[in-house]
Amino acid sequence: MDWFLTPVLGDIAILARPALFNVYFALASIPIGFVAAVFMALGKASRNRLISGFCQGYIYVFRGSPFFIQLFMFYSVALALNLSVWKPLGIDWLVLHPLFMGPAILALNTTAYTAEIFHGALLTVPKGEVEAARAFGMSRGRQFRAVIWPHLIRIAWPAYTNEVVFLFHATALVYFTLPVIDDQKDLMNKASELFRRDYNAFLHFSVAALYFLAISLVIFYLFGLIYRQMTRHMPQRQRIAFKPRWLG
Repeated sequence: MDWFLTPVLGDIAILARPALFNVYFALASIPIGFVAAVFMALGKASRNRLISGFCQGYIYVFRGSPFFIQLFMFYSVALALNLSVWKPLGIDWLVLHPLFMGPAILALNTTAYTAEIFHGALLTVPKGEVEAARAFGMSRGRQFRAVIWPHLIRIAWPAYTNEVVFLFHATALVYFTLPVIDDQKDLMNKASELFRRDYNAFLHFSVAALYFLAISLVIFYLFGLIYRQMTRHMPQRQRIAFKPRWLG
């Protein structure tokens, strides 16, 4: 059995640090994308045609094009502006760094997907409660905070959980496009490096997949806890009983 466990445990140890880069890309982009998506969803629902049109166009462009192409496009534009903009400003070391550009592009991408989720949830908020809040004399800001937002986030949370997991999986593409600086390799990049040494694709990529599965499981668990907290005042579904009744 050692012939199997030894290389697997060795790869688990080697890929532990690269996994942190995938986690970093996700953690750095999720908060920005979440906040931006709220405004984007409200903008799409706005009665102002200019604001609504811009938000709809943004969502369509990012949801309608592959993330891999977006990485290439933004990195190419950033390189093209390097000599004329970034270097004179003295920020080329930041803008072109993958630890900055990676989360930035991920945030732009997840903003579009999350905004569509939030907009769909916004349309399902009970109109009667909004009208009641308006009749009660609440300002638009208070209506949003007290009535619309609690309903919106509770409705959108399951779909948003899936989006966060998809975003984490998308971090595997970052270093396929952006340059690797020093030893800043993510899971897929490091697994590819190990593969080029011994051509054992099954071992290295399987262990990388295990990391993605394990971290995805943690995301589902944590977001599930948050969702249960959101719905704690609602009737809970009865759990499945595995014990036959005749056993007492």
